[in-house]
Amino acid sequence: MQDSSELPGPLRWAVWLLIGEAAAVALVAAYLVYEDLTGTANDIVVAIFVTGFAAAGAALLFVLARALARRRSGARGPAIVLQLMLLPIGYFMIQGGLAWLGAPIIVLAVLVGVLLVTPSSTKALGLG
Repeated sequence: MQDSSELPGPLRWAVWLLIGEAAAVALVAAYLVYEDLTGTANDIVVAIFVTGFAAAGAALLFVLARALARRRSGARGPAIVLQLMLLPIGYFMIQGGLAWLGAPIIVLAVLVGVLLVTPSSTKALGLG
């Protein structure tokens, strides 16, 4: 396993930001579990599905961050796809009156995507 201190700066930052995203999504999943256990059940199947989706997303972000830290080139594409999925989420949050949260999500997604495609990250992953 490569030590993250040996990674080029952009790739190291991308890994840390992905870990941060994973932690944030894990907190959302924990909140959803709490709501599933204490809230009024309108549709328990949907509630469990949404909670599971959030938990799976957190796990996937963490696994991709670890793989990128180990210089696994195959993790870059899925990580970029997840960042692209954040763009419409941020956009609709802005449209829904949550610009204070939507705008940083868009900025974070673009930043991580750019960090993953920088020449030094590409070279470190053996793609260039």
